[in-house]
Formats: sequence, structure tokens, C-alpha cells
Amino acid sequence: SRSAMDHQPKFFENLSGAGKAIAVLTSGGDAQGMNAAVRAVVRMGIYVNAKVYFIYEGYQGMVDGGDNIVEVSWESVSSILQVGGTVIGSARCKSFRTREGRLQAAFNLVQRGITNLCVIGGDGSLTGANLFREEWSGLLEELAQKGKIDAEAVKKYAYLNIVGMVGSIDNDFCGTDMTIGTDSALHRIIEVVDAIMTTAQSHQRTFVLEVMGRHCGYLALVSALACGADWVFIPEYPPEEGWEDSMCVKLSENRARKKRLNIIIVAEGAIDCHNKPITSEKVKDLVVQRLGFDTRVTILGHVQRGGTPSAFDRILASRMGVEAVLALLEATPDTPACVVSLSGNQAVRLPLMECVQMTQEVQKAMDEGRFLEAVRLRGRSFENNLNTYKLLSHKKPDAELPKTNFNVAVLNVGAPAAGMNAAVRAAVRVGMTEGHKIFAVIDGFEGFAKGKIKEISWGDVGGWTGQGGSILGTKRTLPAKYLEKIAEQMRTNNINALMVIGGFEAYLGLLELSAAREKYDEFCVPMVMVPATVSNNVPGSDFSIGADTALNTITDTCDRIKQSASGTKRRVFIIETMGGYCGYLANMGALAAGADAAYIFEEQFDIRELQANVEHLTEKMKTSIQRGLVLRNENCNENYTTDFIYQLYSEEGKGVFDCRKNVLGHMQQGGAPSPFDRNFGTKISAKAMQWISKKLKETYRKGKVFANTDDSVCLLGMRRRNLVFQPVAELKSETDFVHRIPKEQWWLKLRPLMKILAKYKTSYDVSDSGQLEHVAMLPKEAETGAI
Repeated sequence: SRSAMDHQPKFFENLSGAGKAIAVLTSGGDAQGMNAAVRAVVRMGIYVNAKVYFIYEGYQGMVDGGDNIVEVSWESVSSILQVGGTVIGSARCKSFRTREGRLQAAFNLVQRGITNLCVIGGDGSLTGANLFREEWSGLLEELAQKGKIDAEAVKKYAYLNIVGMVGSIDNDFCGTDMTIGTDSALHRIIEVVDAIMTTAQSHQRTFVLEVMGRHCGYLALVSALACGADWVFIPEYPPEEGWEDSMCVKLSENRARKKRLNIIIVAEGAIDCHNKPITSEKVKDLVVQRLGFDTRVTILGHVQRGGTPSAFDRILASRMGVEAVLALLEATPDTPACVVSLSGNQAVRLPLMECVQMTQEVQKAMDEGRFLEAVRLRGRSFENNLNTYKLLSHKKPDAELPKTNFNVAVLNVGAPAAGMNAAVRAAVRVGMTEGHKIFAVIDGFEGFAKGKIKEISWGDVGGWTGQGGSILGTKRTLPAKYLEKIAEQMRTNNINALMVIGGFEAYLGLLELSAAREKYDEFCVPMVMVPATVSNNVPGSDFSIGADTALNTITDTCDRIKQSASGTKRRVFIIETMGGYCGYLANMGALAAGADAAYIFEEQFDIRELQANVEHLTEKMKTSIQRGLVLRNENCNENYTTDFIYQLYSEEGKGVFDCRKNVLGHMQQGGAPSPFDRNFGTKISAKAMQWISKKLKETYRKGKVFANTDDSVCLLGMRRRNLVFQPVAELKSETDFVHRIPKEQWWLKLRPLMKILAKYKTSYDVSDSGQLEHVAMLPKEAETGAI
């Protein structure tokens, strides 16, 4: 966050919605997470004392009026967080495209005093909203002339404020890293691909998968990256002339390398360089005719729109919903209609029409055959995904690879985290492309000391992206007690650089190795760490590989547990999560699962707070929502244990509610990695290997590598909007070593968000929001928190 010295924090308490009416509608194609956004808008609106209305069936409901526009209460949005689609319905609306339709819609809104609209939909829906806003005063005057409203109303409701949120599974909207629904659609695709891989493996088959994306190849590209597909077809980057030959060569080479299956992913809008469609059937026929491979087509279709929203989409939509209400409260007649979106890890507001124009520019570039331009306009994240995919999917012939004679060792340290294997795969393949020999170390620093080290090749890491846990094996042991032996192994194998993928132990390990440089020259080599731990407690990075998968596991489990309470009324569940002393999983899990409270170490609590929570739940049981969910981080307090809290709640809640407790345990470390973790792991690891190559060139003198400066031992982390290399020595001052957490953690800012959505009064620092940015000005460097 910006440093405290820049300005005093600005709290939203002084923003009141009293006397204002906000309406929320969903329009266009549905997307998972829309309900989370609706819920956040309603609850935040009510929290600031505004009236909030649902508009059912999108713009159609606005035109039809009547029962389609209803005032809602806090309870109206209970239990919708985990539901896919949109509970308020969405419809394509012809009449809103006519002026008569919009006139009727304006009349319906004015009758209820609604002058603030929150629209959740794609670019079409948002463009429509903007036109409505521009015409508003004219529409009111026309209504006054026709005698439908009086002059007083024209004056009172003179301005319409509009804030948009982009709900679209295609991620096709410029200016936003991730649109609501994209991550969940990737979850659906990856579930299908993982299932298909097992059957394809059995029969040595080729599968052609068609995914959604008529005008945008994001889903196809990212799922290809996440499952290591052999070939991908997307509209923005059509294959070169003669692609049929090169694809068939690639497929048969892979079979020759003992690969038993091929996966080809086709976006439904895929085209060749002459703008002619490339269909999944066409690809299948080609493979069958030329290679005779047993080939099947699977069209995923509307499966991708369905299912429950992922943890990422729920948190994204909740953050956006709250931000949208703030934007509406702060809007003046002069501020342009804006969209709230996420850039990296930060909520931003962008002028709606700038985003829409840029989105249309992409389509125009594609229509005119300016494909490189189209890729550039899609943004840094898209470009990075494409470059990483190209780097990792095609092995160049050995003759074409540079030879550097450098040896790089890769190891996993700490507890297993889903996505570690994707990171190892990317490191091996990028390293080989750069011309190095890559050595895999088995079982962390302990295995290193014992000489468990072997050269690893391109084919060895095939199919690793979807595997959970750590295939190389990982140990928590630190290197300090093995320094002599590790140095000897580095000498024997002539290791010139180290890449460590792991959690807090990996960070401590690198600190120990760099401290040992004075004694051992062997450690004077470039070393880089890629953060991978479910706890997300590594200093220098907002995210670590594995945390997203664990968060989804927690969210899914909480959903099931909440559902079990729907039969037995008045039940409160207390759930213990992992994370060491870091409250990330408990706090974000609570936000994603719609919990009533989350106890974490970073925010000390006492018996008074526990009592307030019990009273809060007692009040809640009097409403129609008769169940509660409380998350507790495993180390939040040594005396207020999960058992203690369970017993306290049971005693205090006697006669009002009963209690159950659950310790989630190691299921949080297991499971197949989520699409986010696969991609984050792949991209961050590829970048780390490129840094190693650069450092090796810089530190190679007189026939040997010698690196002994602080900046040759780095941690690569995601910081707000950028991926940055930080010397581990400089991160020491940011670390609480006793509790193994960073001293400052970005997600604590989202803590009030969870409390507001659970109906607690709290203060919420909104200093970071409120600045309207411009699309073109989004930092070019923004390597995103989106995947």
C-alpha cells in the first residue's frame, strides 16, 4: 500500500448513502461470481444507509418495471455467494435498444427515486448503460412534457450515476486483469482436461477440446498453458501459413518421445491468417487423415459458464461490489461513468468508455489482420501468457539450442504446495531453452547433502503441471547443518546457480547459504527463490504458489459444511485452517465462504470480542439466516484454542444455537493445483530462470561464475502490480522471524470488507480507491496478479 506519509488514511464513515437509492442489475451472458458481486453491492449499500433495489431480468426488467424492480434487505442476498450464474436473472433486451424502451426505463427508475445504477455485465451491457446516462436529462424532460413526471422530479433526479463491473467468462474486456467469472470458467475447463487426460493416456488418443471465446482467446490460451497442451488455436494469434504440417510434425514427435496422448485446444473463434475459421472438427479430420491417430472432439460448451464460483471470483466480485458502491457515493455529475476493476492486486476505477473503445480496437485489429497489435492491445498479462506458452510447448532441435555450459540446480524446500511441479517444469524447460543443463535435487537441502541429484530433461517434466504435491520431494530441513556437504555436492556437480521453490524455509535457507559465502566459494553463485507455500507467509510477495488451491479447498469445504446446516437450523460451525501464524487462509477463506468471523494472529482479540461475536450470532439466529460460520487460524492465540472457542460458543449459545467444530488439516496441502497456481507457478518460475541466465552472464569471469553481492541472492515476488526481484538480505527488515510472517501484509486491508459483509460496524480505509485512472496509463510493467 502507499506509504502512510503520503496522506492520512481516508475512511468511508463520512460517506453516507442516506437519501440515495442504488439499483443493481446483471445483463448479458451470465458468469460465476455475479451473485457475489450482487451480494456485496446490496450489503455495502445497506451498510451506508442507502436504499437498494434489485432489477430482475437485466434491462428487460428495467423497461417492464412493476415487480421487476424491488427494494431488498440484508437477508435477500443470504446464501447466494456459492451459487453460480445470477439469481436476479439476465436477459437479452431488444426494447432497451430503442429510445422508447429507455424512456420507459427512466420513468420506472424515477418513480422509485433511483439515480444510481450498478451494472454487472459485458461490454455491450456497459455501453448501453453509458448511452442511457448520456440521454438521461433528455429522457426526463420528455417525460415531463408528456406529463408523466413533474418539474420537481426533473430537478431532483437530474443526474444518473453509473458504475460497471465486468462479468464475463471470456476475460475479453480491456483495462481489467480478470473479469468476474474467468477464473471459475478456467476451473471448469481444467477439471475436464484433467479427466480427459486419464482416458487419453489409457488409449493413446488425441483429444481436440473446444472452449468458449468467440472473440477472445484468453480461456484457450490459459488452459493450454495450465495443462501443457500440444497446440492451441486462438483468434488473436492465428497460426502461420503451413500450420497443418508443423502441427502434425509436433504431434508425431511427441508420440515418438513416448508421450501417450495429445491435447489440442481450440477457441470457438479461432481463425487462420486469412480470417477463415479453424473448427475443432477441421483439426480432428486433419489429424486423422495425416497421422491416423485415434482422435476425439470434446466441445465444452455451457459447462464453462456453470458450477460454483471459485474462491478467486468470490473475493474479486466482493471487492468490486464494495468498490462500486463507494464509486457511486463519490460520483458527481462531472465524473464519467466508470468500471471498477482489478489491476495486479489492486482495485482501480477506469472510465467506462475508454475501456469499451480499447476492447473494440482489439476486434478491429483482428478484423484487419493486425494480429500482433491485437495481442498487444489485450494487455501485458495476455502477451505474457502467449510468450510463456510458446517458450514451454515447443522443444527446439538440439542443434538450434545455445550451449552455455552452465549447470543449474532446482529444488523444492518446505511443505508441499500445489503448483510446485508446474514451477519445476517451467524452470527445466526455460533453462534448457536458454542452453543450460538442469539438475533436479530430490528431497530439498537434505537430499542435496546426500548427493540425491540428477540431470533432468525436457520430456521428464511432461504432464507435471496438473500434478499436486511435490514430485521432486521436499523437506523442511535447513541447510545450515549440511553446509560442508552441500558445498561438496555443488563442487562435484559443478553447479553454477540455484533455484529454490518453497516456503518460509526456502527463504531462511537462502539467507543461510548467502551468510556461508565467506567460508565457501561454492555458494558464490546466483540464487533465486520462487515462493510456494499454502500459508502465503513469505515476505516480498503478495501471493505464493499453492495458496489459491488451498483457499479453494477451504471454500469448497465451508460450502458443504454450510449446506449440512440447512436442514438442522440454528447451528454454528467453527473451522480451523492452516497457515502457521499467517492469517491469510482464514481471512480470505472467510471472505470467500461468507463467514461471520475469522480469528487471526495478526489482529489480536480478547474475551470481549469473543463475547461480541456470540451475541452477534444470537441476533442473527432471530432472522431467517439460521446458521453461522467461524474460521480460526491454527495459531491465532495459544489459549483461545479451537476447542476453547467451541466450548465457549456452545455454553453461551445454549438454547439459541448448537455448535460443531472441524479441523481441516492436511487436505489444504493436497489436491490438483488450481488454474491460478499452475499459471502463476509457470510464469513466475520462467521469469526466475531468465533472471538466472542474465546473472550467470554478468558474473562469469575468467572461466568461472563468481557472485557474492546481495543482489545475486533474490526472491521473486508479486508486489501489487509487478513481479519484482528482491535481494533476500533486504527482506530481513520486513520479516517477523519469530512468527514466520511478513511485518506488513496487504490482505489485512480486506479484513473490514469481511466484517461489513457479515454485518459488523467497522472502519474501512479507502485511501487506495477513488482515483480514476486512464486505460492507456496503466503501467506497461504491470505483470499481473491475474494469471
